[in-house]
Amino acid sequence: MPHDRHALVAFLVGLLVTFVLVRINTRLIRAHVSWWFHDITPGGRHIHHMVFGVVLMAAAGLIEFSVNPTGWYLTATAVAFGAGVALTLDEFALILNLDDVYWREEGRRSVDAVVVALAAALLFLIGGTPLLNSSTTDNAPVVLAVVIMLENLALSLISFSKGKLWVGFIGLWIPLVSLVGTLRLARPGSPWARWRYRGRPQKLERAQARFAKTDAHRKALRAWFYDLIAGRPSLPPLSEPGPHDERPPD
Repeated sequence: MPHDRHALVAFLVGLLVTFVLVRINTRLIRAHVSWWFHDITPGGRHIHHMVFGVVLMAAAGLIEFSVNPTGWYLTATAVAFGAGVALTLDEFALILNLDDVYWREEGRRSVDAVVVALAAALLFLIGGTPLLNSSTTDNAPVVLAVVIMLENLALSLISFSKGKLWVGFIGLWIPLVSLVGTLRLARPGSPWARWRYRGRPQKLERAQARFAKTDAHRKALRAWFYDLIAGRPSLPPLSEPGPHDERPPD
């Protein structure tokens, strides 16, 4: 396995294993299991695990840039960086909202962030460089490579504007995916639909009919997956009244 791929696999292992262990840990803490660990609260201050994640990422980054490790040292550094990313992104929603929303609906943004990081690492592993297809640009002139990159970026941006976020995201690495997204109907309510379907009621109706059932299935599957991974939210969203400074059990 090439040097860079080896480090990327180590990063993926550190990210995935740490995320799973952190979620098991927080679920057990939430359930108030007597024999398990508890939140770290020295002097009454709750130390969130994102703090340890930031420290790990900083340490791993400094080692990478200053020592340029190789072999097992590089593997350990990549695993540590992946673990730091997992610890930090698992509380991404807290950073985003500047509030402890871990067990709220908003807290699921943390799982979104981890899934995106995992997907990006996997796409780097199997898909190469974003926006560039190495099989067609390795020996191409610089101008041609830039044109291909801009075309691929445009396809992804169109997919994003059509409300197909995952299609556009994956298309950054695999342009064929975003090409399909640009040719198909936009989601109702997306910027593309508001701009292009305003005077075309028949096309808007087709889009609404196509996505009504698929969106319902997608939301149900997403809710099931997030309940499985992150636990069911037990506090109301921030827009609703209710205490949000503790993590009560289910």
